[in-house]
Amino acid sequence: MSAHSATPLARISARQITARKGGEPIVCLTAYTTPVAEILDEVCDLLLVGDSVGMVLHGLPNTVAVTMDMMIMHGQAVMRGSRRALVAVDMPFGSYEGAQSVAYDNAVRILKETGAQAVKVESGPTVAETIAYLTQRGIPVMGHVGLRPQAVLMDGAFKAKGRKAAEYRCVIEEAKATAEAGAFCVVVEGVAEGLAREITAEIRVPTVGIGASAGCDGQILVTDDMLGLFTWTPKFVRRYADLRAEIGRAVRAYADDVRSGAFPAAAETYFAASKAEA
Repeated sequence: MSAHSATPLARISARQITARKGGEPIVCLTAYTTPVAEILDEVCDLLLVGDSVGMVLHGLPNTVAVTMDMMIMHGQAVMRGSRRALVAVDMPFGSYEGAQSVAYDNAVRILKETGAQAVKVESGPTVAETIAYLTQRGIPVMGHVGLRPQAVLMDGAFKAKGRKAAEYRCVIEEAKATAEAGAFCVVVEGVAEGLAREITAEIRVPTVGIGASAGCDGQILVTDDMLGLFTWTPKFVRRYADLRAEIGRAVRAYADDVRSGAFPAAAETYFAASKAEA
């Protein structure tokens, strides 16, 4: 059944995600397109339209160059393909770190133009006040601590966080500030198990881990990574399929059939009506 003809269902809300703290694990994956969203929606509690789309679909070296227009376009596509999962859209680099009123305007634009239920921000040292500003004005916000991809220009690479004592404490404090500011859940990325468990124990909202151990309240992966669409995946990814190889096999079979004349065959060809049928 297509998303356009399906009867609307009540979507999972931010409040319901928060209520899962310490309960049934929250299942999350990234989504960027309508057909993939249709598949994931059946099993996921939360679909994240991540700014990872810049790397996964647009071939960018990192997420810094991702724009509001890109996020809105992919958010619209995911909303067309989903009916029940909560859909959160990443706010891209530069859209929320400055004036709080600008962050608000950008968040409102995302929600209005996509119909999504929430936005996500990377919770750097100055972002908690902005999260509070947004949530106090009716915008559900998902936080993100630990390895923050939008900070790659400062870090120089995608590096795990919390290995040094000062950094360990900083990540915990940012997670606490994010939760206290009103975020309904917090992504914890690229940290050791002990740090992930401590954050999970100390904040009142669910943690969603990515490279942060089973100690979190839920898990998220980049869908294209777990489906094996790339030749390399991070250590924390478990490949549940090898679609790159499968697609390669299908394309080679198609090319062989075209070159041999086996495709298209009669079954794939239209014929004029006979005089008797006319």
